[in-house]
Amino acid sequence: MENVVAYVRVSTDGQVGEDKFGIASQKDQIVAYCAKNNLNIVDWFIDEGISGTALRRPQLDRLLSGEITNPPVSRVVMAKADRLARDINLYYTFKLSLIKLGLEIVSVSEDWSAQDKLTAMILENFLAIAATLEKENIRVRTMGGRRQKAKSGGYSGGRAPMGYKIEGGKLVINPGEVDVVRFIFREKEKGSTMIGTMNALNEYGYKTRNGKAFVISTVQSIWNNERTYRGEYKYGENGEWVKGEHEPILKDGE
Repeated sequence: MENVVAYVRVSTDGQVGEDKFGIASQKDQIVAYCAKNNLNIVDWFIDEGISGTALRRPQLDRLLSGEITNPPVSRVVMAKADRLARDINLYYTFKLSLIKLGLEIVSVSEDWSAQDKLTAMILENFLAIAATLEKENIRVRTMGGRRQKAKSGGYSGGRAPMGYKIEGGKLVINPGEVDVVRFIFREKEKGSTMIGTMNALNEYGYKTRNGKAFVISTVQSIWNNERTYRGEYKYGENGEWVKGEHEPILKDGE
């Protein structure tokens, strides 16, 4: 009986298409395939919540580090080729690293190992390209949905500006930061410069979100976000300002 290891990955890219291909489903397919082909699974490597385009993966890194060697293990079995990567460049980067360790990739769903060498190579390349195209389609659909949401003033992703936090997919006021924002704009209203505002913040003991002293760039980014603090919203560099769904921190007259 030939010794193999199994690799499983589930993504963080959403809950569409192959992202529903969960851990239990992948494991069932791998176990059934190995039983049918007289393969002995000696270890499992499971990356949970890792995108198919991520370069760093804790469990795959263990494999690539040489923790598994041939002998005694000859193959890495996975339920589907895109579990290794959904980017063609990453796929072949990882594959070549495994080959250098003497480890052959086996995909249960495609099983190109049963084909002649030329057909297997063509099939594997086609599947790697298809996975890359699907990944790009998911990205385009996701971005389109975010832009549509942004047109209605809804939060569409990215880091919440100081004074806000994200709850239930929406921007809500962060009580621990709101006083800092109001202080900064009171100083601006009084005619204080960015340097003057920075010095005042540090003199009064205010801290950034990371617990550090304020610097000019932090003050500048908050100044530049004034329209957000007044209840407007824009997604991305080229987006349009619209009335936001979030509660403004700065009211009329402030």
